[in-house]
Amino acid sequence: MAFELPALPYAHDALADSGMSKETLEYHHDIHHKAYVDNGNKLIEGTEWASKPVEEIVKGTYQSGAVAQSGVFNNASQHWNHSQFWEMMTPKPVAMPSELEARLKDAFGTVEKFKEDFAAAGAGQFGSGWAWLVVDTDGTLKVTKTENGVNPLCFGQTALLGCDVWEHSYYIDFRNKRPAYLTNFLEKLVNWENVAERLSKA
Repeated sequence: MAFELPALPYAHDALADSGMSKETLEYHHDIHHKAYVDNGNKLIEGTEWASKPVEEIVKGTYQSGAVAQSGVFNNASQHWNHSQFWEMMTPKPVAMPSELEARLKDAFGTVEKFKEDFAAAGAGQFGSGWAWLVVDTDGTLKVTKTENGVNPLCFGQTALLGCDVWEHSYYIDFRNKRPAYLTNFLEKLVNWENVAERLSKA
């Protein structure tokens, strides 16, 4: 099942007023994400993974405890990560649905504490990686962080929200200010309705 680059769910310049420029999306989606798709397709061609869904490839090629993951995993996981990431953002301000707000308060005490924990996870990820809000295997909500392309699928978790903290995600707009990028993401870019929908299906 060949990887395909998904179209953005909004125009390249749609997030500019909220802190993610047209230039960032042109580089991030059209170049970086496309490279994961193209390289991934080359790597799985003629292998046992060629006809598998991307989720199955991610889970099947992840090597727990490995210092470095395989090329198949890296490209498949980053394709999956980015496909989710685009959907998790919106150009229109979206209020947090009450059911999601209640679950966050149950798990973290307050919504602000969740945001603090999420931003801290992203800022504290050494090098490249991702910050996540997940439903863990025991049904609880947790904030996690992963290195490089590793994602919640690897641990049997459901991803509700993810933020890319590779430099190509924020350097054009925020230079080296990763914490400012994370704060902006949480306050201006997240599609909370998408997060709530993921929670309802978890």
